[in-house]
Amino acid sequence: MILGVLVGIIFTTFEAGPKIISHWVKPFGTIFINALKLIAMPLILGSLIKGVSDLKDISKLSKMGGRTIGIYIITTIVAVMIGLVMVNAIKPGTSISEETRQDLITAYQSDAEKKQAIAKQQKDAGPLQALVDLVPDNIFKATTENGNMLQVIFFALFFGVGLILIPAEKSKPVKDFFDGFNEVILRLIDLIMLVAPYGVFALLAALIVESPSLDLFRALGMYAMTLVIGLVVMGIFYLLLVKLFVKLKPKKFIEGIAPAQLLAFSTSSSAATLPVTMERVEEHLGVDEEVASFVLPIGATINMDGTSLYQAVAAVFIAQAFGMDLGAGTQLTIVMTATLASIGAAAVPGAGMVMLVIVLAQAGIPEAGLALIFAIDRPLDMCRTVINITGDASVSLLVAKSTGKLSKHSKGK
Repeated sequence: MILGVLVGIIFTTFEAGPKIISHWVKPFGTIFINALKLIAMPLILGSLIKGVSDLKDISKLSKMGGRTIGIYIITTIVAVMIGLVMVNAIKPGTSISEETRQDLITAYQSDAEKKQAIAKQQKDAGPLQALVDLVPDNIFKATTENGNMLQVIFFALFFGVGLILIPAEKSKPVKDFFDGFNEVILRLIDLIMLVAPYGVFALLAALIVESPSLDLFRALGMYAMTLVIGLVVMGIFYLLLVKLFVKLKPKKFIEGIAPAQLLAFSTSSSAATLPVTMERVEEHLGVDEEVASFVLPIGATINMDGTSLYQAVAAVFIAQAFGMDLGAGTQLTIVMTATLASIGAAAVPGAGMVMLVIVLAQAGIPEAGLALIFAIDRPLDMCRTVINITGDASVSLLVAKSTGKLSKHSKGK
């Protein structure tokens, strides 16, 4: 990040500098964003089908499973709503000057025109067109366009349900294939994230030479502040849930989960933190092993509240930066897409950025806006992973309490 800024500033001091950056540095940033977009569709198919088919035990643990999924969906919707409220109240993207905004729009003119044409088509369509568009008539056609992510999510959910409903011996080969497929995709994300520093360097250097105004960096600071405030509010929401429904003192909850939070902050991975989260929840918060082993792994797959909140803030911030006015309908689409996308978000560093591609494409926001926020994404990824695993721990307490599987020593007395 720092090197990208410095190189960008140095190359703006002489005439040929911006051209050198645009021709020889920026392409590496573009390749990096393309790689993220490339992996988004396979990630949804692999993670979602695996996640849904793994819920087969719900037939035996219907009470626990139903409550787990229900609470996870509710907290995710709350997270997205908090993100939208914060970004609409603070409006970090509006601090960009009109001159800089015009430069951004000019730089991505063709992309913007394409999105505007799509928006006009949606405006002219009937009130139930969004529901019609949710169900694809050809899944192969849907997977060739990033703007059809909701159709792919629908198919993955539908396919996963089909796997649950057929006999285990017949579903096993298919399930094994998608388990292996999902592992390959996660490893590909690991490989892509290995070059993230170079991608960030290229994107930031290009951003400096193409739009060197200070107000852009002021806007990025406002964006980061908006997101952090939203994450803090979400953390307080968890503490209130635990206090009201589990009767556990917030201090005791934080003390119990703190080591897992620290690991989540340092690794930016819910999956890497999962063993520690399970140990802290069982040994220090009194959740029964049966509940923890069921709720927490599912949470690492489908409960990404910090990531969902970030997607809402980032999407609206990018729209504000490009001077787009998102109506209530579009923001409702963001709520639905971010909630569904979080189900398929892999519990690895950088997966939130991949999922953001889905939200931007579905809301008609220029995907090129990723370049605006990627430079400061890593430290924010660390913060939102803390919220992700805190949410998992909170839900495990709520489920354990509701099913009578919470030890007395966890009640904070």
